Amino acid sequence: MQQPKAILREFWSHEDFRGSQGKIINAVIKGEDVLALMPTGGGKSICYQVPALTQEGICIVVSPLVALIQDQVNQLKERDIKAIALIGGISFEEVTNLLDNCIYGNYKFLYLSPERLQQSLVQERIREMNVNLLAIDEAHCISHWGNDFRPAYLDCAILKDLAPNAPMIALTATATPKVVDDIVENLKLDQVKVFKDSFSRANIIFKIKKTEDKLYHLKKIIQDNPESGIVYVRSRKMTISIADFLNKNGFKASFFHGGISKNDKKEKLDSWLAQKTNIMVATNAFGMGVDKPNVRLVVHYQIPDSLESYFQEAGRAGRDGKTSTAVLLTNNEDKERAKQQFLSTLPDVSFIKKLYVQLNNYFQIPYGELVQETLEFEFNAFCKRYALNPNMTYHGLRILDQNSVISLSENYNEKTTLKFVASKTGIFEYLRKQHNSAAIIQTILRTYGGITDHDTKINILLLSKKTGESEKRVKQLLMRLHDDGIATYKSSSSDIEITFLVPREDDRTINPFAKKIKDFNKIKHTNLKSMVDYIDSTTTCRSVFLLNYFGESTKDKCGTCDICTAKNIVEPDTLENKIISLLKKSPLTSRQLMLLTHDDEKIVLEILQRLLEDQIIQLNQKNEYKIKE
Repeated sequence: MQQPKAILREFWSHEDFRGSQGKIINAVIKGEDVLALMPTGGGKSICYQVPALTQEGICIVVSPLVALIQDQVNQLKERDIKAIALIGGISFEEVTNLLDNCIYGNYKFLYLSPERLQQSLVQERIREMNVNLLAIDEAHCISHWGNDFRPAYLDCAILKDLAPNAPMIALTATATPKVVDDIVENLKLDQVKVFKDSFSRANIIFKIKKTEDKLYHLKKIIQDNPESGIVYVRSRKMTISIADFLNKNGFKASFFHGGISKNDKKEKLDSWLAQKTNIMVATNAFGMGVDKPNVRLVVHYQIPDSLESYFQEAGRAGRDGKTSTAVLLTNNEDKERAKQQFLSTLPDVSFIKKLYVQLNNYFQIPYGELVQETLEFEFNAFCKRYALNPNMTYHGLRILDQNSVISLSENYNEKTTLKFVASKTGIFEYLRKQHNSAAIIQTILRTYGGITDHDTKINILLLSKKTGESEKRVKQLLMRLHDDGIATYKSSSSDIEITFLVPREDDRTINPFAKKIKDFNKIKHTNLKSMVDYIDSTTTCRSVFLLNYFGESTKDKCGTCDICTAKNIVEPDTLENKIISLLKKSPLTSRQLMLLTHDDEKIVLEILQRLLEDQIIQLNQKNEYKIKE
C-alpha cells in the first residue's frame, strides 16, 4: 500500500493536498463513508482517485455525463492509469469484454452512468470485482431539489449491496442543506463523515450589470478582460449571433451547443483550450468536464434558471485560483423572458401523457411493445407535425428522460445513404472521365459491398480519413454523383437520439411519477425566484448571498463585487444639474454622459427622458443630446 502523498507526487506532480482533500482521503482509506462538499475547481476527483490507487482493487465511479466520464478517463490514461468507461453506443459483446477486463485486467477505475448501473449484466459482474471504493460524482443529481435531478441516481445505493466491503464517497459542488439531506438518505450513508470546504470563491469578482445595451457592455467587458472566457446564453441561435458579433468586433470567438457534430465540438473545444479561440459563446451544454484552469471571464448574457446553475457555470472561472470575473448582464425585460422560458413552458401531467403517446405514434410503436434500438429524432419536424410548443416539448422530453422512460442523447448525427444506379460500364466510363474523383469513388466501391444493389449507409468521416480528402469535398462528390445520375444520394440529419427504455403503456407509464412532475414544477418556480432575488439585491454582498443560499453562514463581505464596490449614487437633482452643465459645453451621447458622470445607467437615462419631455434638451441629427435652442 502506497502513501497518498507519494501517489499525488507520482501521478499529479503536486507536493501536498488542498483544503480538506487530505482528511477526506484518510477517512476513505480507513473504510469510512464520506460526503465531500467542495467548490468547483476544488479538486474533487483527487479525493477518490488517490485512495483508490493506494490499495489493490478497482474503484467504481458513477458520473452523469458522457463528456465528464470521457474527460476523466482520458486524463487517467494520460497518467498511465488503467481506466475504463462504459458509455452509450457500445455493443453487448464489447460491454462483456470491458467488464472482463475490470475483473481480470488489473484496471483501477470503472466509470459508468447511473442508467448503465441499472443493467443486470453490469450488476452481476460488479459482484465479481475486487472493489476498493465506490464514488458517486455530482451527487446532487440524486435529489429532486437539485438542479440536475436524475432519477436513475436513486438506484446508486445498490452498489452497497454489490460491493458490501467497499466504502462510499459522494461528491458535489452545488448542494443546499435540503440536497445534502437527500444525498445522505438516498445513498444510505448512515455513519457518514461530512467534509465541507467553503464554497467561497474569493478569487472571483461577482457582478450584476443592468443595462439596456447588452452588446455594448459585453464588448466593453471582454475588452477589459482580454484573456480566455465563456459567454453563456440560453439558445443555440443566440450562440451563433453573439459569436458573430464578437468576431466582427475584433475578438476571436466561437460558438458551442448540443446540436453541433462531435467533430465540430472537438475542433471548437481544442481551439479554445489551445488559446486559438479566446471566447466561447455557449449554452449550458458547455463546460462540465472541461479542464481549463485559466478562464478569466464568465459572462451570463441571460438569466439562468437557478442559482445552482449560475454558481456552477460562474465557478468555471479562475479554477487556478487567480483573480477572475463573473458578470451577469440583465435588464428589466429579462425577468419576464426568463419566466416565459422557464415557467410558462413547464409541462403538466396531461401534457406529458399526450407527448408520450405522440412520441410512440411518431415512431409507430404499438401498445405493449418496446423498441430496443436507438432512434434518430428530428425534433423540429416532430413539433411541427403535432403543433407542439418547442420549449414545452423539450422540457417534456427531459422529464421522460429523467424518469427513465426514454434515454435522450443530444448528439448531432448525419445519416447518409448511397446506391450506384449506373451500370458497371457506366461507372467505369464515369471514372475514366472524372480523374480527380476516381480515388474517392473507388474507395467507396471497395469499402461498401452491395452498394450497387441497395441503399447503403456510408460514413463520411471514414471516407475522408481513407482518401485524405476533406469531409466537405467527399459530400460535394456524392452530390455530383447524384446530379449526374450515377448514384442516388440521400442525407438526413438529427440532433437528438431517443432510446425507449420501457414498453409502451401510455398513461400507466406516466402515472407512477405524476406527483414528481407537480413537485418538479414547484421547485422550478422556487429556483427562479431565488435567482431573481439575487439579481435584485442591492444591499447584500454577492458572495455572502450565494454562500447563505448554499447553507454556509457568513457575514464576511468579499469587498470586490458590484455591491461592495458601489459608489454613492449622486442624488437625481445633483446629477440633473451635472448633465445640463456638461451639455452646455457640447452635445453628447447617452454613453458619453454615463462615462463622464460615472453614474448608474438607468438613472442617467431616466433624467435624459425627463429633460426631453420638459423640452430642456433635444436630440440632434447625430443622436446626441444638446441644450434646446
